[in-house]
Amino acid sequence: MKQFLLMALVSIFSGTTLTADPSIHRFKVKSIEGATIDFAAFKGKKILIVNTASECGYTPQYEDLQKLYDQYKSKLVIVGFPANNFGGQEPGSDTEIRAFCKARYGVSFPLASKVSVKGNDMAPIYKWLTSKSENGVLDATIGWNFNKFLLDENGKLLAYFPSKVKPMSDEILQYLR
Repeated sequence: MKQFLLMALVSIFSGTTLTADPSIHRFKVKSIEGATIDFAAFKGKKILIVNTASECGYTPQYEDLQKLYDQYKSKLVIVGFPANNFGGQEPGSDTEIRAFCKARYGVSFPLASKVSVKGNDMAPIYKWLTSKSENGVLDATIGWNFNKFLLDENGKLLAYFPSKVKPMSDEILQYLR
């Protein structure tokens, strides 16, 4: 009991919480167009979050991400997060990234403004996604572009998929059928 009270006091004075917020619905991020993506607006739908890059060997996954979105958009939203953390494979501006995704792959699902998905400047939403102490489910390490996080209709993390897992794979589709 003494240890819990001590942790509670440390938590209060450091501005942290003792328990994780198990829902992604508390996050708002800047969209690639400069508007706001409010994850609370996605309540009732599954969410697939993907860190993307335009010059990566996995970039063709944009095509399957769009197919997945088109097929399941009544119950799934996909949010792409362009990031330049791996091999400088996303060097463009938000405007250039948006134009590339639209022209090359017909992307119509939401894209966030370019972020960092690892390191000291990691975006808060990715800190939440990759840390069990924050999301309450699992720890994950973003090792490359096109890592995927699937969340349920209540915004709780369901699963993590590394780059090699394709968007239309049974590993992902089993959660959508």
